Amino acid sequence: MIERKQIQKLVDSYDKDNITIGVLGGHSGLDVCRGSKRLGFRTIAVCQKGREKTYTKYYKTRGDGKGCVDETIVLDKFSDITKPKVQEQLRKENAIFIHNRYFWVYFDFNDIEKNFMVPIYGTRSMLKLEERDVPKNQYYLLEKAGIRFPKIFKSPKDIDRLVIIKVNEAIRGYERAFFYATNYDDYKKKSDEMLAKRMITKKALEKAVIEEYVIGAQINFNYFYSVIDDELEIMGTDTRRQTNLDGLIRLPANEQLEVLKHMKPKIIETGHIAATTKESIIEKIFTLGEKFVKTTKKEYPPGIIGPFALQGAIAADKGKEEMVVFDVSMRIPGSPLTRFTPHSGYLYGESISYGERIAMEIKKAIERDKLKEIVT
Repeated sequence: MIERKQIQKLVDSYDKDNITIGVLGGHSGLDVCRGSKRLGFRTIAVCQKGREKTYTKYYKTRGDGKGCVDETIVLDKFSDITKPKVQEQLRKENAIFIHNRYFWVYFDFNDIEKNFMVPIYGTRSMLKLEERDVPKNQYYLLEKAGIRFPKIFKSPKDIDRLVIIKVNEAIRGYERAFFYATNYDDYKKKSDEMLAKRMITKKALEKAVIEEYVIGAQINFNYFYSVIDDELEIMGTDTRRQTNLDGLIRLPANEQLEVLKHMKPKIIETGHIAATTKESIIEKIFTLGEKFVKTTKKEYPPGIIGPFALQGAIAADKGKEEMVVFDVSMRIPGSPLTRFTPHSGYLYGESISYGERIAMEIKKAIERDKLKEIVT
């Protein structure tokens, strides 16, 4: 396991006047590069062969000032980033890496924790806690923080209400093939159908999370915790666009029923929509985030660093509005449009993106000689 003090020693040896911001080519990479360029940093994107043109062609930095990706490293597969030669190149560039969702989709957690000797902005050991089959995961943290999340059923035989079963797809293991059930018989019937169609595997079904289905207005609370200033900020709020669900719900009811005879709804995330919140719940949003930050400091020191998100729905039970968290993102959320909600503008005068806010923090850390405090 790479210890934090090793990374701190490494970043201490960096040329602080020539720091490069590194990111994987995907998810939120362009947002990071754009924000970093605005703050005067050089940028480098690590891409996978076959999906690199966004970074090597369309948004590469040009002589006329257009673009935001200064350099690219194209690999056969993303996980090759832990190869010694690639790491050596990143260190030579004085790179600080911004981790995102791709780290847990395409990489082995152990490889990143034990072998990736490059400073990561954020808490590298917390990323795996997004997975539901690891000890002391996101549910553990939510429970410790006193944040409501849906009731989890350990056995399908215990189902006594409407539940959503989150099981990984057979083809794309990082996407989930959700289905719903109201009791064990219903669960058995639907899971057997999906197994027969090879949409899921028996092994994935055994690891699936059976979660109480909570009805409410779905919303994501996107935060930034500044270690330098010991202050929590709301970066913005949004909601998800999912396929093929969004296409189905746009159809008239009679057409939905006809379509559902031939296909099942899928909930594959493809984008986000900005969603504003009324001011009366802003304090509640902050309270949730502050509870979460405090808990991470206690359970996983040094705790969360920089961006994270609590994603779920606002339920109205017994006339009381309450956030119910379905998922926690322990890194930058893949939603560049958070800057189009007003929250960061209330603090800074104008709304800023996650990429800009991360770059602001790194720049401040360099100026105050506190870079070691924000990397792991």
